[in-house]
Amino acid sequence: MSNKLWAGRFTQPTDAFVEEFTASINFDQRLYRYDILGSVTHAGMLARQGIIADNEAETIIQGLNEILAEIEEGKFVFSVAREDIHMNIEARLIEKIGPVGGKLHTARSRNDQVALDVRLYLRDEVDAIAKALRQMQSALLAQAEVNLDVIMPGYTHLQTAQPVLFSHHMLAYVEMLARDAGRLHDLRRRLNLMPLGAGALAGTTFPIDREWVAGQLGFAGVTRNSLDSVSDRDFALEFCSFASIMMMHLSRLSEELILWSSADFAFIELSDGFCTGSSIMPQKKNPDVPELVRGKTGRVYGNLVSLLTLMKSLPLAYNKDMQEDKEPLFDTIDTVRGSLKVFAEMIAKMAVNPERMRIAAARGFSTATDVADYLVRKGLPFRNAHEVVGKTVRYCVENGKDIPELSLEEFQQFSTAIDADIFDHVTLEASVNARKATGGTARSAVEKELVLARQALEES
Repeated sequence: MSNKLWAGRFTQPTDAFVEEFTASINFDQRLYRYDILGSVTHAGMLARQGIIADNEAETIIQGLNEILAEIEEGKFVFSVAREDIHMNIEARLIEKIGPVGGKLHTARSRNDQVALDVRLYLRDEVDAIAKALRQMQSALLAQAEVNLDVIMPGYTHLQTAQPVLFSHHMLAYVEMLARDAGRLHDLRRRLNLMPLGAGALAGTTFPIDREWVAGQLGFAGVTRNSLDSVSDRDFALEFCSFASIMMMHLSRLSEELILWSSADFAFIELSDGFCTGSSIMPQKKNPDVPELVRGKTGRVYGNLVSLLTLMKSLPLAYNKDMQEDKEPLFDTIDTVRGSLKVFAEMIAKMAVNPERMRIAAARGFSTATDVADYLVRKGLPFRNAHEVVGKTVRYCVENGKDIPELSLEEFQQFSTAIDADIFDHVTLEASVNARKATGGTARSAVEKELVLARQALEES
């Protein structure tokens, strides 16, 4: 029973399987640095408030720093019998410095301690992911900047719709990731409140200074309700929600890269370092990285649903169920960081095939809408113009031609409003550059957006 810091209430030892089943040390040991940081600050506050003696705090802090070194040097032995990272560190502290180590837990509970540790840990991870998001956006921007004149087919329903600049397509994902970064920034603000001092659920009778601890740990303030402080994990849920949306964006880009790198499209070529071959077909070059990111998106969705389900029926305050919050959160963090890292590197090394994109953009009557717009400017109502162009396209299909290949006489059999200047409107460049309004695919509009996007990235 001596290895249980809470053993006073019990007369029988914990069942061996229950001990293993209920322990979290196998996964929450990654919180060690934050547990020690929080404990060092807590010990300093206890001394500052006269709750423990200054020399006791110094002894505790020295012991904690020695434990930190033991862990980082690989000398610390984590014990399942000691349940979690908090008990492992506290028990080792008492072994090192004696009974004074037991004073560290004054005015706190594992309930507010773990809430603190996870917030500290997640805050650092959020900052690292924000940096990775910027790197991903930068890689997309670089591709857009060096391929500014490349025209590709824009699709709806995966059918050729209208020509667009490849840069415009890349900027669409820059915009998506910018909103993801905004969500990450917002959740960090709500995350950055200090829960220590809530105790088990009702606060503490000791004269602690929560605001001082918060300031020392870099928090913007303290949580305002002790019950809420220890019993909610909405900050973890909010992170997993952000991650699910961001991974959805990466998954959509993954799907496009998979299509574009196929022999049928051949719009791009992924670097060999991000692909694998086949054990039987020597010609194969498989886009494993985007396929895996597409697959890992479902994993992140599952983690979000797991956390939502975990929390949905819990009464206030802490319940042992909440131990299950860490593995989905940790897995989501690892998945997001890994996906962003590999994706940014892959995009940076991606080769673009302008010729194939242009050939594809010229097929499928992609400038049909431009003919309709031309007729509207000639005075036809749009619905009439739409019908005229529909008949023109049908004629092209039946005669194996595309719109720019028609003669003036062929155009005029569908509308006498068409003049020789029609050919100034049905080229790919004319179609693209006619869309000059803010947010459009014209080169002039895209150039402006590239400048703004680069400025925003540098200022973030």
